Amino acid sequence: MYPKELVAPMAKDLTDAGFQSLLTAEDVDTVLGNKEGTVLVVVNSVCGCAAANARPGAKMAVQNDAKPDKIVTVFAGVDREAVDKARSYMMPYPPSSPSIALFKEGKLVHFLERHHIEGRSADIISDNLKMAFDRFC
Repeated sequence: MYPKELVAPMAKDLTDAGFQSLLTAEDVDTVLGNKEGTVLVVVNSVCGCAAANARPGAKMAVQNDAKPDKIVTVFAGVDREAVDKARSYMMPYPPSSPSIALFKEGKLVHFLERHHIEGRSADIISDNLKMAFDRFC
């Protein structure tokens, strides 16, 4: 587990862009258990690909005209209970951080695993997410 003080700036990067931080399993159930609308979930991480690719790509993507009703984040290695609960909604995909999931009416409809993020630019990630938003939001 990472100290909250260490990851605070990394978490703030998304919350400053309007993402709601989910800290508990109950928070995750409240958002992802709701079967209405669309939700984007970013599983944040301390790794370089989260900083260089996932967070910037997600922030750019939510500037799209079509975008999810809710944008939320959980932080791997910090809020274990919330991350574990979020990952239970992302099955059958294995745990991956960072990762980005889009839900529509309670169903997982688009998912970027770490191997889809690592080595790809923030622009490519943003474009991928925007295509998903245009289709599902």
